[in-house]
Amino acid sequence: MLSEKLHKALNDQMNFEFYSAHAYLAMAAYCTNEAYDGFANFFLVQAEEERFHAMKFYTFLSDMGYRATIDGFPNPGNEFSSILEAFKTALEHEKEVTRRIYNLSDIALDEREHATMGFLKWFIDEQVEEEATFDTLIAKISRIEKDSNAIFMLDAELAGRTFTPEG
Repeated sequence: MLSEKLHKALNDQMNFEFYSAHAYLAMAAYCTNEAYDGFANFFLVQAEEERFHAMKFYTFLSDMGYRATIDGFPNPGNEFSSILEAFKTALEHEKEVTRRIYNLSDIALDEREHATMGFLKWFIDEQVEEEATFDTLIAKISRIEKDSNAIFMLDAELAGRTFTPEG
């Protein structure tokens, strides 16, 4: 049984995951406008992944017998000075997601809510991967930022990214 505090925190995280998808769509739109179709694809796939994460929270709440409540969210940033800035913004966003997931885990642990602790383990592992992906891409973009051929090659590589839902 979820406490009111944990139910609200899980619901808030579900809505934050939907917001994350929205933020990544804004980054994709920026990339598309700048004719970086591969980078745009990367962020479109990221948005799809975030919607998948949100639906995991939705399903968990429902499976536990609680109603998911869909809220509105603030407008994401739509303006970036460069591809590098978009990726740095994304990394900071993922760090906030990690902080939020850790906070949820702390609440579940304090309340000895084992089902929620088990559910959140997947997200903890996922956040390690998310942050590592953005760290790596930021390092690559920083290294090649002034080399249009290298940026073109990375853009082409990211055009092949797809999303395959996992557990």
